[in-house]
Amino acid sequence: MHHRTIIEPFRIKSVEPIGLSTESERVEYLKEAYYNPFLLRSRDVIIDLMTDSGTSAMSAHQWAGMMEGDEAYAGSRSWERMQAEVRDLTGMANILPTHQGRAAERILYGHLGGPGKVFISNTHFDTTRANIEFSGATAIDIPIAEGRDPALEHPFKGNLDTSELERLLTEHKDHVGAVILTVTNNSGGGQPVSLANAEHVSSICKRHGVLFLLDCCRIAENSWFVKNREAGMEGLSYRQIAQRMFALTDGAIMSAKKDALVNMGGFLAVREGTLAEACINLLIITEGFTTYGGLSGRDMEAIAIGLQEVFDPHYLDYRIRSTTFVGDKLHALGVPLMRPTGGHAVYIDAKALYPHIPPHQYPGQTLVCELYRLGGIRSVEIGSVMFGTYLPDGSLKPSPMELVRLAIPRRVYTQSHMEYVAETFEEIMRTREKVRGYRIIKEPKFLRHFTAHFEKL
Repeated sequence: MHHRTIIEPFRIKSVEPIGLSTESERVEYLKEAYYNPFLLRSRDVIIDLMTDSGTSAMSAHQWAGMMEGDEAYAGSRSWERMQAEVRDLTGMANILPTHQGRAAERILYGHLGGPGKVFISNTHFDTTRANIEFSGATAIDIPIAEGRDPALEHPFKGNLDTSELERLLTEHKDHVGAVILTVTNNSGGGQPVSLANAEHVSSICKRHGVLFLLDCCRIAENSWFVKNREAGMEGLSYRQIAQRMFALTDGAIMSAKKDALVNMGGFLAVREGTLAEACINLLIITEGFTTYGGLSGRDMEAIAIGLQEVFDPHYLDYRIRSTTFVGDKLHALGVPLMRPTGGHAVYIDAKALYPHIPPHQYPGQTLVCELYRLGGIRSVEIGSVMFGTYLPDGSLKPSPMELVRLAIPRRVYTQSHMEYVAETFEEIMRTREKVRGYRIIKEPKFLRHFTAHFEKL
């Protein structure tokens, strides 16, 4: 029998209370936060879908493993366990632990980048782009055309445009720092990348003598899509699919706060020794010694266990199906979405939801504020606030898409929480013609979405 109901493949042993608030209270909280959900206090949030990074619930096995954490400064047993697990997964000998993914980005792209350098990706995530541009280099996104059409159904909208890659590698010959494949493609709507596309990108990079890197923080979720959507992959396990993808690359960066199911941690894996040595020097200067790199022994124990648990087929089926459940509920309400639903989040097409709000009035920011006001739901804008740039005349060059991400923390919320989210969208749809946009009144140079202040128009 095939059951329609998606059950969590775990039992709940510990609970955390949620603070409930009224709409009038949330209106004041929004004002105090300058209409930026990043500046809200977590105790004032009912359902927190801002990110799936570091917000997972760890298993009993992980918590038990933390008690065995070896906190030695050098040569920790916990490091040996983490190193062995990451080496087995990635097939790479040089593993550098970091306190989170962006620390690995800072080390690697700080070394490879610099003025005149170019980095090419299906879509750079916000911290990746910021670390590259902070070095003086240029980040270029080349997703396939289907990936820029939210409503279009396509099995692998996260794929990189290989024809455009060939052109750019020729145009920027000897100036390309690396080609980066983000799996799944977070800023592109959480869409998966096929193994065939990764193989094609790898062959192009080898022919041009360019480094090929994997941003692999959601590699297990991507493997689920490969196994279930790509011909010829049915007989492989999810871990075997991930290992095949790693085998195509020269290096990988992981924020372990996603698919390693932990609250803090990350790593940089490098195949070639000379590059590894340069990165190790930066690791020791900025993060810590080579056998802890900014992590405690207990964190490394939890990562080693999480990298095993995440490939469990029952967990991955639950993870993808429960996220799809949310997408299908909203789609049935007529909410314009990035289709098909990705693995870790549901992405709302705010441009289509609020056609009367132009990009320079930030329709995505409007939606995140409405979601919080009406339901206490915290989400994040992935549009012209996050990725828009300014032209020489001071006008906004908008992002190609105006999305809002509902990122679902792993093993945290139940189906009733998601039913509550869907009910809130019923009111969003009913009142959408009445809402107005926002303008930025204060912003930093980099990663402005984290700390910018807004006011209502």
